Amino acid sequence: MNITYIFHSGFVIEGEHCIAVFDYWLDPANVMPNMLGKGKHVYVFSSHFHEDHYTSAILQWKEQYPTTPITYILSRDILKRHRANWDDADVWMAKGAQWSDNHIKVRATGSNDSGVSWIVEMEGKRIFHAGDLNNWYARFLTDDFQGGTIFSQEFGEIDPLADEKRYLGELTDILKISNRFDIAMFPIDGRIGNGYTRGGRQFIDRFSVGLFVPMHFVVSGFESAWRMKEFTDEKHIPFWSITHEGATTKV
Repeated sequence: MNITYIFHSGFVIEGEHCIAVFDYWLDPANVMPNMLGKGKHVYVFSSHFHEDHYTSAILQWKEQYPTTPITYILSRDILKRHRANWDDADVWMAKGAQWSDNHIKVRATGSNDSGVSWIVEMEGKRIFHAGDLNNWYARFLTDDFQGGTIFSQEFGEIDPLADEKRYLGELTDILKISNRFDIAMFPIDGRIGNGYTRGGRQFIDRFSVGLFVPMHFVVSGFESAWRMKEFTDEKHIPFWSITHEGATTKV
């Protein structure tokens, strides 16, 4: 099985019989034409409506590649936000939903942001894609933070401690389903500021991971994501130090 980095939080996982595409947005290395032209069944996932995780361009693939079987599996918030119509997706999912066919099994798990995260079982591998599940306000959780709401120029009025509790609560819910993933794609976003690996560290404290794959780092840069490797190394978890769009590794 191969995993290819497309851009931002976008990845393609190619198995022997099928292909899973997660949170496609932009494709600077032109990865998708080759993938869509292989004739394998393609499953397209979008975790939520944010423009850096969902684009209606994916819906054109069925017309552009009429001989390729494509199944669209989208988060329900995309429908609720009127970013797509009911008939655009084959499967609409919210937290707690399950779906399967003869190739894959899917569970929609929670997020402390918009939409869902994904657990996908495919050709003997259990795959996790976090979507926007993360400890986004980690930089405010300093040792002297006493709790309560604060005002941030970037986020407005926030409650960092309450959001962290919600994030950890979502991890607890995921643990009820599985404590192990062969591949885990997770945001390591330097824009968070100090402590931007905190959410990732909390994730690997709770889950056994075969390969940790950073994502959502496009603004802060590839090398910023590699900061997480120090912590995965401590737990003997393989880490993919992605260097460019279109990069591929085997799992």
